[in-house]
Amino acid sequence: MVLETRAYDVEVLHKSMAACVARRCLSVLGRYRRGAVQSSVAFDVRPAERVAPRCVCVCCVQQKRTLTSRPEGKVLEPVGVFEVPKQQGKYETGQLFLHSVFGYRGIVLFPWQARLYDRDVAFPVSEKVDPSAAQGAKEVKGKTHTYYQVLIDARDCPHISQRSQTEAVTFLANHDDSRALYAIPGLDYVSHEDILPYNSTDQVPIQHELFERFLSYDQTKVPPFLARETLCAWQEKNHPWLELSDVHRETTENIRVTVIPFYMGMREAQNSHVYWWRYCIRLENLGTDVVQLRERHWRIFSLSGTLETVRGRGVVGREPVLSKEQPAFQYSSHVSLQASSGHMWGTFRCERPDGSHFDVRIPPFSLESNKDEKTPPSGLHW
Repeated sequence: MVLETRAYDVEVLHKSMAACVARRCLSVLGRYRRGAVQSSVAFDVRPAERVAPRCVCVCCVQQKRTLTSRPEGKVLEPVGVFEVPKQQGKYETGQLFLHSVFGYRGIVLFPWQARLYDRDVAFPVSEKVDPSAAQGAKEVKGKTHTYYQVLIDARDCPHISQRSQTEAVTFLANHDDSRALYAIPGLDYVSHEDILPYNSTDQVPIQHELFERFLSYDQTKVPPFLARETLCAWQEKNHPWLELSDVHRETTENIRVTVIPFYMGMREAQNSHVYWWRYCIRLENLGTDVVQLRERHWRIFSLSGTLETVRGRGVVGREPVLSKEQPAFQYSSHVSLQASSGHMWGTFRCERPDGSHFDVRIPPFSLESNKDEKTPPSGLHW
């Protein structure tokens, strides 16, 4: 299930210029880039009316920028107070946050420890390389990195469609309809560095149909939102389909591609087994030049010995533009194999404003089912 969304603009309010200079407060930059925070400030969120994201005049850790006044007639909604982002450790269940790239409000459900295979990082030749890091021109060594399962605020979904689909957890449900796809929209996986934490006095700060089923409010706790037994049971029961295990990343000509694969389950069809995976892809423009994604070229290898080539225009029916104002785009798609494992890799063809093209590498990633350790999910039961 894909929900159309549109980008959010973020403003940071400061109590006074003198206090801002003294405390070196955080500014959420126009590209929603992350930076270390030295103190907390109140902030507001409002929909952008086709206006490039900008920053209010505050003293940032890295640089100063100014923001023009809000559009006439637009009312900002106070949502909370920034907290200092954690450089070490991890965020707890119930932590409210603003996504540093896509700008939506969310809340942490629970963390995952993933293996990040970053082909932009060079390792000494003497170091032992993990052979499971897939195929390709570069050998990489995985490192542990923290990601979070989160709920997305439904109010923000209509405002981020130029940057991202509204992510969902999807897998094959275990019931009589063999074609059924089990999906829970509004759940995402967020990297530790993409979280801008904040706190709020609102007892229901996030609008999502699962918020009050998964979390309860206790003002004596920090954060004050605690996991209900429902959330713990759901996580434990569906752990194989929820767990994020491997993340793959590679940059070509300032375009960084991050891939996260997820196993969805197996179906029996015509006396054979068909295995399904979802893969989430994020493209991010780290440079200053505008580029547009025009084509995709995939190579899909199955353990059964087959090699498939897939070419097509754009991705998910779109040809996203990556610019300074909207540097990132994220989407999900699915693939099936008649084998319990395989590999995928490929390229995205991008176009510059002068009409020239270049290919951006999609880092190779493995498709693993671990079928002997998993039993089919049965859906949600409250």
